[in-house]
Amino acid sequence: MRLAWLAPSLLAPALIAAAVLAQAPTSPPGKSDPKAVVAGTYTIESSHTQVRFEYLHLGFNPYFGDFSNITGTLKLDPANPAASSVEVTIPINSIHVPSAKLVEEFNSPQFFDSAKFPTATFKSTKITPMGTKARIDGTFTLHGVTKPLTLEASFVGTGAMRGKQTVGFTATANLKRSDYGIAAGVPMVADDVKIDITAAFEKPQ
Repeated sequence: MRLAWLAPSLLAPALIAAAVLAQAPTSPPGKSDPKAVVAGTYTIESSHTQVRFEYLHLGFNPYFGDFSNITGTLKLDPANPAASSVEVTIPINSIHVPSAKLVEEFNSPQFFDSAKFPTATFKSTKITPMGTKARIDGTFTLHGVTKPLTLEASFVGTGAMRGKQTVGFTATANLKRSDYGIAAGVPMVADDVKIDITAAFEKPQ
């Protein structure tokens, strides 16, 4: 009798969990359908946006680092992609590499000098659509120096997330750090830097 009385109470959590799982989505909300992109002004979803850099360390191995807490705005017009624009701000002191000592060095006046130059910015000047890809020409300001920079961007997906229309892209670029006054260690530490970007943008409700 006692076991029969306990059985329903023991089963209740399992039944509730099963009901919740039955209502859970069975596929990700983002779809790689350019026709589903909604026009409007989007802001960066910072928790899922990263800028990664890569350079050759002493000729031995590629070394990676990344920046986070990135902010920015995307004005998107899928009917006329060339009329779209993007602006991004990167906080330099958000830099992350596996070594705390290197984080300190990167933030020092020898490299990024984040106390004097706390942000890097990219502002598009021209967007050339190429199907689901685009060439984004713009200006990049780093270490107090502004130079032209071109991003090769690719559309990844769009859909609704947490009730907000969301769109995601990847992009790549290449630059010479010495062009921006960051020449410490060149040529032992490579001057050429590859940039990889993954960005999610949300449309405010």
